[in-house]
Amino acid sequence: MAGAAATAGALSAAGSLPAAAATAPAAGPVAAGQPGRVAVLGGGVAGLTAAHELAERGYAVTVYERRALGGKARSMDVPGSARGGRRPLPAEHGFRFIPGIYHNLPDTMRRIPFPGNANGVWDNLTAPREMMFARSAGREDLRAPIPWPDHSPAELTPDELRRALTGILQSLVRLPLHETAYFVDRALVFLTSCDERRDEQWERTPWWEFTRAARMSSEYQRILAIGITRNIVATKAEEASTRTVGTLGEAFVFNLLGRGADGPPDRILNLPTNEAWIDPWETHLRSLGVEFKIGWTVREVRYGDGRVSGVLIEDPAGAVQSVTADHYVSALPVEHARRTWSPALRAADPMLGRCDLLQTDWMTGIQFYLTERAPLVHGHFNCIDSPWSLTAIQQAEHWPARDFPASYGDGTAVDCLSVDISEWDKPGILYGKTAKQCTREEIAREVWAQLKASLNDTGKTPLSDGKLHSWYLDPGVDGTGTPHPTNQDQLLIHPTGTFHNRPSAGTRIPNFFLSGDYVSVDIDLATMEGANASARAAVNSLLDRDGSKASRCAVTPRYRAPEVETLKRHDLWRYRLGLRNAFDLG
Repeated sequence: MAGAAATAGALSAAGSLPAAAATAPAAGPVAAGQPGRVAVLGGGVAGLTAAHELAERGYAVTVYERRALGGKARSMDVPGSARGGRRPLPAEHGFRFIPGIYHNLPDTMRRIPFPGNANGVWDNLTAPREMMFARSAGREDLRAPIPWPDHSPAELTPDELRRALTGILQSLVRLPLHETAYFVDRALVFLTSCDERRDEQWERTPWWEFTRAARMSSEYQRILAIGITRNIVATKAEEASTRTVGTLGEAFVFNLLGRGADGPPDRILNLPTNEAWIDPWETHLRSLGVEFKIGWTVREVRYGDGRVSGVLIEDPAGAVQSVTADHYVSALPVEHARRTWSPALRAADPMLGRCDLLQTDWMTGIQFYLTERAPLVHGHFNCIDSPWSLTAIQQAEHWPARDFPASYGDGTAVDCLSVDISEWDKPGILYGKTAKQCTREEIAREVWAQLKASLNDTGKTPLSDGKLHSWYLDPGVDGTGTPHPTNQDQLLIHPTGTFHNRPSAGTRIPNFFLSGDYVSVDIDLATMEGANASARAAVNSLLDRDGSKASRCAVTPRYRAPEVETLKRHDLWRYRLGLRNAFDLG
């Protein structure tokens, strides 16, 4: 589920059922040897994946989702924006990013039919041709192509080429060679570190400390310590564990080298997410017999006689029903899921209690609709000098099947500039307030000002107020500008030690399973890939508990380069002797 109601925690903590509550009738008995009934709690990527895998294996699946299918991955309509028979303007929680290091999610996408596509929804993935670090204060931007076979390079005008070369030279001058060499050494240290060193030493070490960023130049900090973490793992270098940042950085390096890759390192959808993926997925799952209960809010998972005995769920009319099934897959985001776990359920598996130590933060999208397409980079860009750590992409050029003004809105908006706000607790440049302290209107003006500060600072003006049609901030954000702002769609973050508090997909409760990007899987990051892999792991655990003869879900691990494994084995010997990695110069 994308998010539970704010009052869910109080009801769950009380463990009480309102007097007016109804009890849903239980389904009939399941024939011996036949797959049973499964209640999937939450309709995001994790919940839909679990439903998909279970339905293919003959289980009767009902998905309960409070708000809308797709969770944080969905796109949505801007209310009241449609005119003249067009669709509403497309909005989203944040832009989608499906890199080539993902394998499990692309496998699912290939199994979702899409008209005219031989490989289903997977064929709706398209690869941006370049990326950019946008600098401010008169610095030229760092613009680079994304290499990949059959990738046509982005065409640059002579002026764009001059600016790109200038930006590179400016950075070379300001980034000392010895600092670059040190960063390369740190990358080599991590690459050759054994799993034990990663899971223990590097999990306890912040990336900021591992890279010695505090001792380095501002250029080193902005580009190598902070900029890379924002682009690759959408997390904060100052607090993220080295294990998380390094593992994903390593995967992206191999992806760029064409090793163990499903495709290019940067891929997005060629239509708004629901059109390209979520709606076809729902249609396919319904054809497999999956039932959806939209507008139903999970309140409490109840425990009795050694099993989950039922789930209290509030229906769209406000009545609380007790829903029963043979198995239950909790696919809610962790900050909402743990509110629904009753004290008795927590007592049955202490692993659930450790989930209280997992942390979330705000990373939320805002879209700006433009009346003229801005001459920006042909892909993602990162405003690495912006106080609110903005990343963005201009989307219409990547949606070739849609004539944007003819398809959306009132016909005058020609593009959507989709922006992620990653830092909500630092003062901005316009009002001197944090994003949480600003009203929704002030957030929009502040983000727009920070974008212009990064993009309009070297004599060109790709963004101007006259080109701004309108904006739309994720509706999950509420109460900004008040003492107690809320965000229904927070992002799991990865400070040091997080890895050891992540639960497994199978619990000690025989009919209860966990799915979501907080569950321990091979990709240690809050991602759609992690949500998908965890759902597969949850289904496999369910099949094992059920004694099913159905095939198990394939769970593809991260790529491991064979030539590095020898060095890792040597490092394991050194680590157990208390020695540094052989390449660690301190």
